[in-house]
Amino acid sequence: MRLDLFLKKTCVIPQRSVAKQICDAGAARINGAVAKASHDVEAGDRIHLEFAQRDLEIEVVDVPFGNVAKRDAGRYVTVVRDVRRGPADDF
Repeated sequence: MRLDLFLKKTCVIPQRSVAKQICDAGAARINGAVAKASHDVEAGDRIHLEFAQRDLEIEVVDVPFGNVAKRDAGRYVTVVRDVRRGPADDF
């Protein structure tokens, strides 16, 4: 499954277009390498996302097939690290 679609289906990012923008900006990494929106996601991958005031690292537990209910979205990822940054942290 594509990275942008995975992020949307697992409710990590609410819209696929936003997920694609993050990937296009170079703010998404899979297993340490910069990833495009079309990169295939597999179980065991570590995804690191850099937002303006947040760094999020998740591990892919499983890849969903078909539609995913919001209540079930959390079972596909495990949060490894979630660090919020303030404006003073941006140098």
